[in-house]
Amino acid sequence: QVQLVESGGGWVQAGGSLRLSCIITGRTDSITAMGWFRQAPGKEQEFVGRIIWNGDNVYLVDSVKGRFTISRDNAQNTVHLQMNMLKPDDTAVYYCNARLVVDYWGQGTQVTVSS
Repeated sequence: QVQLVESGGGWVQAGGSLRLSCIITGRTDSITAMGWFRQAPGKEQEFVGRIIWNGDNVYLVDSVKGRFTISRDNAQNTVHLQMNMLKPDDTAVYYCNARLVVDYWGQGTQVTVSS
């Protein structure tokens, strides 16, 4: 199993940037992909994007493409979500996800974007 701890959330004005980090401990050798999800108040959880753990393939949903990027540092077992040109609609709790045989989740980090 793995443990995930997110950090880097906060408050930012529209147009600003934040960088979220997800530190991974445990059986990292069993991870196939790392993903980011978000959940806004009153809405269902939404997939944001993912990166293949042993490759460079990154997928981002259309709503964040061109503004968000996902990167990883395998040596430090960390995945980052760089968020630029933030919009109020990006306000949500952001969760990182590790896909192994089962999914693991972090505790989430709040991102608030004011207009």
